[in-house]
Amino acid sequence: MSAAADKSPVWVLRSLFAWVALVAGVLLPLPGADAVAAVAVTLAMLLGWRDLRPVARMLLLLMLAAALAAALLEPQALARGVRNMAILIGLIISVILLSAVLSRSRDLARLSASLFGGRSLTRYYSLTFGTAFLSIPLNFGAVGVVAALVADRINGRGHSAGTRNAARATLRGFAAAPLCSPLSISVAVVLTFLPGLQGWQLIGMGLPVAVLFLLAGALFREPEADDAAPMEEGTAGAGPWLRFTALIGVICAGTLALSAGVGLSYPRAVTLSCLTVVVLGMAWGAWRGERPTPPSLAPASNELVIVGASAFLGALVSALAEHHLSASLALPGWGYPLAALLVPWVFYAAGMMGFNPILTGTLVGALLGPIWPPQAIQALGLSMVCGWAMTGVGTPYAANVLLLERFTGYPAWRSAVLWNRALTLTVMLSGGVLAALLTLWLA
Repeated sequence: MSAAADKSPVWVLRSLFAWVALVAGVLLPLPGADAVAAVAVTLAMLLGWRDLRPVARMLLLLMLAAALAAALLEPQALARGVRNMAILIGLIISVILLSAVLSRSRDLARLSASLFGGRSLTRYYSLTFGTAFLSIPLNFGAVGVVAALVADRINGRGHSAGTRNAARATLRGFAAAPLCSPLSISVAVVLTFLPGLQGWQLIGMGLPVAVLFLLAGALFREPEADDAAPMEEGTAGAGPWLRFTALIGVICAGTLALSAGVGLSYPRAVTLSCLTVVVLGMAWGAWRGERPTPPSLAPASNELVIVGASAFLGALVSALAEHHLSASLALPGWGYPLAALLVPWVFYAAGMMGFNPILTGTLVGALLGPIWPPQAIQALGLSMVCGWAMTGVGTPYAANVLLLERFTGYPAWRSAVLWNRALTLTVMLSGGVLAALLTLWLA
């Protein structure tokens, strides 16, 4: 985006309204704060219409139509949708700000560059596990950081099996975050719509699956001719890794303290923990003589629409399900393990049609959460995050896949569907079977 665009009135207003939505989201205990957040972020979405992808435009129009219908027919459902939208918008904006602040860190540059050292298998695992690690606090920012390094290798040395494997490793590393990252939007959405599920239960089940997924990825890569040749040096040393690990630990500890100790909802706990680190990071930069300029939120229009509209629509569906379906809707005994088996495929099929997993997750959670056996709720959560993760690595419309295409030039269809199809289908089948067996055992 040009400097002129950065200073245009519409650009400034988009960022301003997003900031207003964030402040209102933080002040949710105050009466009317959720409505202010919802209105402000909707104005930011509308002002960014020209930059929205087709799927985001469809979601925005659907959200506006649903809001009008709910205002006329179900005012209580409208209030619930507004509240949920305000909560998740605060979360995604706080994560975007955290990514923007951490991206200025010299430690991050050293860490990301060091991931390219070593032989081909070592380099693959460094990239995929490193991207997964960076994705905990950076979210999509991790894909941007590592993909920029892949693009630099392509520009300097051309396309090769090594660069294609690096692209595979980047996508797969980020796809592990929805399975086990405590700051992931997937975990927040699943915990929001499955209130009987605890965060430690979901992350405890997702972490082993994520590790096995990352390890298995090496079986689904392209052979490299220079397998025995070491790559260039560029190790970061222990200091940057320890500092970055400590930062993640602080954010996770703050989230746990606010959710388990103070009793805040999980998304709000993540929001406040991330914002605390953002403020401290900007204060540290100012103390070192840097100019603490708040990042512009205008470029985040697509993310705001995808998260905000999906959260709103999911809450509406949840309210309607509670009022009209939950009393009568139930599955037969065999239906619950079958549903657990099929949920990952629902995510994947919706992703292949262009639907973001945030929308799919809110709808699946809203429909199945109220009727799922409480003692087996963790099985549904595991099935949902497995489907969410594989949608992010195996469908061509996922935001991280499109971001990788922008940096490297590898077409989204090829990098997601062709390169990752076998791995994606294997993990979805395995995750679905595991969730089905858990449902049978616990229920």
